[in-house]
Amino acid sequence: MRLSTFAYLSFLGLAFSSAVPPLGYERRLLRDAFDKRSSNASSTSCFADGAPSTVAPKPNVWAPLSPTDNLAVWNFLHDPAAGLNLTHPDEAVLTDNYVFWIDVLHTNKSDVLPFLDGEGPLPAKYARAIIFQGGKADPDSQEYMIGPLPVSAETTIEKLDYMYNGGSGGSVPYNARYFDGPRSTATDPLIASIMSNISDITAALFQGGAYYGAEDERSNLSLTSGTPLSFDGTQAFRNIMFRFPGPASYMTPLDFFLLIDCTGTDASLYSLKGFVTGEKFYPTIADLRSAFEAGTLGAEYDQTVDADWALVNYKPELGVRALEERLAPSTIEIGGKRYKLDEENQYVEYMGWSFYISYSQTLGFMFFDIKFKGERIIYELSMQEATAQYGGNQPKAANTVYHDTYYQLGTSIGTLVEGFDCPWGSTFWNLTYHSRNTTVVNEDSLCIFEADMNFPLSRHRAADSNDYGFSKFGTVKGAALIVRSIATVGNYDYMFDYSFHMDGSLEVIVRASGYLQSSFYYPNQGKWGPRIQQATQGSLHDHIITYKADFDILGTSNALQVSELKAVNQSQPWFPELGTFEQMELDASIMETEQQFNYFPNNQAMYVVLNQNETNAWGEPRGYRIVPGRSDIHLSILNSPWSLKNSEFAKSQLAVTRQHDNEPYANSVQNINLPSKPQQDFSKFFDGESVVDEDLVVWFNLGMHHFTRAEDVPVTLYTEAYSSIVFAPQNFFDRAQDGDLLNRRWMEVDEEGVLTYEAYGVTLETCDVVLEEPAESLGTIFDI
Repeated sequence: MRLSTFAYLSFLGLAFSSAVPPLGYERRLLRDAFDKRSSNASSTSCFADGAPSTVAPKPNVWAPLSPTDNLAVWNFLHDPAAGLNLTHPDEAVLTDNYVFWIDVLHTNKSDVLPFLDGEGPLPAKYARAIIFQGGKADPDSQEYMIGPLPVSAETTIEKLDYMYNGGSGGSVPYNARYFDGPRSTATDPLIASIMSNISDITAALFQGGAYYGAEDERSNLSLTSGTPLSFDGTQAFRNIMFRFPGPASYMTPLDFFLLIDCTGTDASLYSLKGFVTGEKFYPTIADLRSAFEAGTLGAEYDQTVDADWALVNYKPELGVRALEERLAPSTIEIGGKRYKLDEENQYVEYMGWSFYISYSQTLGFMFFDIKFKGERIIYELSMQEATAQYGGNQPKAANTVYHDTYYQLGTSIGTLVEGFDCPWGSTFWNLTYHSRNTTVVNEDSLCIFEADMNFPLSRHRAADSNDYGFSKFGTVKGAALIVRSIATVGNYDYMFDYSFHMDGSLEVIVRASGYLQSSFYYPNQGKWGPRIQQATQGSLHDHIITYKADFDILGTSNALQVSELKAVNQSQPWFPELGTFEQMELDASIMETEQQFNYFPNNQAMYVVLNQNETNAWGEPRGYRIVPGRSDIHLSILNSPWSLKNSEFAKSQLAVTRQHDNEPYANSVQNINLPSKPQQDFSKFFDGESVVDEDLVVWFNLGMHHFTRAEDVPVTLYTEAYSSIVFAPQNFFDRAQDGDLLNRRWMEVDEEGVLTYEAYGVTLETCDVVLEEPAESLGTIFDI
C-alpha cells in the first residue's frame, strides 16, 4: 500500500480510536510498520532511518553511573567492612541506618578541562550517596562520596562535605531530612488515632468523609502535606490537608487541616498541635468538638466528589469545532535528519553545534562542552532548582514552598508521546536511573528533533519600481535543534526545552502544565486567587526555575559587561533652534565583583559575557549576550519564614559568581526543610571576589507569577505558563552566521526586468510512505 504524505498523516490520525495500548506501544507499532518499506528507489520517506552517527571527540566524563557501578557501590556500602551498619530500606524503621539514594558526583571542572583541551588524564569518577542514620546517638542524614570507580581496592567512602557552606557539610539534622516511607509510617498511627476520634465530625462536614489510617479500608479521605517540615532541624512538623482521593485530588481539597509535631525518632512522643478549618485554629479535639456541637463549623459549598471535570480527556459538552477530526499540523524532518549522534557518549552535532548530554536524578538532563563551529561557549548548562511558593490563608497554601529536586525531579522525567509531546519521527532516548540496587529505565524520556521556526531566520526585499516590486530579495529558512524532556513532579508537568539555533544563539525555555495545587474556596478571598470550581480556589503562587550557565567564551578568562541605555541631554549645532534635548547613548562598564542583580527597568541594559582578550575583525571583544525573553522573574516574597535563607538563588533574576569546584550547585537536595539554617546558603557565594577576567558562572531564573484562572481547569496550559531566555552572539563573529546556509532563496531583477531565481539545490522533496500489506495486528487497531 502506498500513502502520500497527507494521506499518511490522516492515517496516523485514526490510530487507537477504540483501545488504549500500553504507553510506548504506539511508537513501537508505527516504527515496525514503517520499517516495512518498498525497495522502490523513486520514493523517499518522511521518516528516514535514525540520525547519522558520529564519534564524540572524547568520552563523556559527565555521564551518569552505569548499572554496574551503581550495584557495585550499593554492595560496597552494605559490606560490613564499610562499618555503616546498614539495613535494607524495605525493612528499615526510624532508628535504622539505610541508603536513601545513590547518584553520580559532579566531576570537578578543574579536572575535566585538562582532559578535554589537552593531554590530561581521564578524570576519576565518583558516586555520591545519602544515608539516613537513625541509629546514631544523634541521628542525622549524611552524604558520602565513594570512589574512584569502578569499585576496587583503592575505592574509599568519605563524608561529602566540600560542596556545602552551611557549617555542617553533608550532614542534615534528622528532623530536616527527606520525609520518606518510614517517617510517614511512623506518623500514621497518631494521625489515625486523632482522625478516628473525630470521624463523626468529618463525616458530617465532608459528605461521609473519614480517615482511619492509611491501611484501613474504611478511610475514604486521602491526605497530603507540603514543605518545609522544619525550620532549622531542631523540630519537625506536618501541616496535613485532607482531600477526596482520585486522579484529580489536587483539585478537590477539603477545608480541614491537621497539624502535628513529629520531632525525633520516638513516635510515641509525637503530638497534636491543632486543627484548622473555616480559617480558625482549634488547638485540641475538645475545642474542635465544642465548635462542631455549637454549629459553627461548616462551609458554604460542598467539595465535588466526582472530579471528572478535572480530567484531561475529551469534553464533548464544550462544543464541536469544525474540521477538528483532522490531524493537526506537525513538524516533519523531510529528507532525513540533519543532526548526528553518538548515543553511547550522549553526544550531539548539529549545524556547527556540538555538545554532550548528561543526567542527574535530582537535576534531570544537563549539557556540557557546548561549542559552536568548534569554539566553546558554555562549559555547563543545567537546571538547578524548581521552586514554587504559595500564598493563602490556609496552612497548605500559606505555608508551602517546594524545591522539586527534593523529590528527585530527574526520576520524574517520563515517557514522551510521539506526535504530541514531540514531533513524529523525533529521536527518542531512554532515561536510566538507579533505585537502591536496581536500575529503572524510563523509555523515550528525551526527544531530539529539528523544528521549523515558522519564520525566516533573516530576509530583506530591496524595493524597486519594476513589475516585481524589488531588485534583490533574499530569505533564509529558520530552523533549530530542540532537546526536550518533561518532568511530572507531583501535580506539575514541567517541559524543559533547549533550542540550538542556526545563527549560533541558544534558547532555554520552560513551560508548566498540570494540576493546580488548589485550596478550598471561601467567599471574599479573591486576594489569593479566583474561584475555579464549586468549592475550589486557584491558589496564587510563583514558579521559579533556577539555571546555571558556566560560560567559557574562548577560554576561562571572561567578564560581564553591562551596557546601559541612558537618556542624556545634548544639543546639535545643525539644529540650534531645538536647544538642549534628550538623546540616548550607551554607558558600558564591566561588573567588578560577584553579585545578585535584576534586569534594568524597561530592559534598558544589555548584559554580555565576553572575553576582553579576544576580538573580532573589527576590534570588538567577542562575547555572548544574555537576552531576557518571556517572564524572567524572581520570587515575589523575599522574607518569608518558609523560604528565609534556603531559597536565596530564587530571589534575583540574575547572578554572577566566579567558578569554584566547591560551588557546583545553587542548592542542596534536602535544603527545603532548613529555611532558617540551610545546608547550602547561596548568598554565601557572593563574598566580594573579582569577576573581571575570571572563570564566570551566570545563574539565571525563569518562571511565572501564576495568576490562577478558571482556564487552569482541568490543567494549566503551556501557551501561557511559559518563560525563556536567549544567549546570542554579540560581536562573537564578524558577521551574522546565516551566509553559509543553503536553505535560502535569492532573487534578482536586472535592469531589463529579467528575474533570476536561485534555490542553491535545496528543493521541496516529496515523500511517500510505502508499506507492505499491513500485519493482522495493524488491521485490528487502524481503520485501513
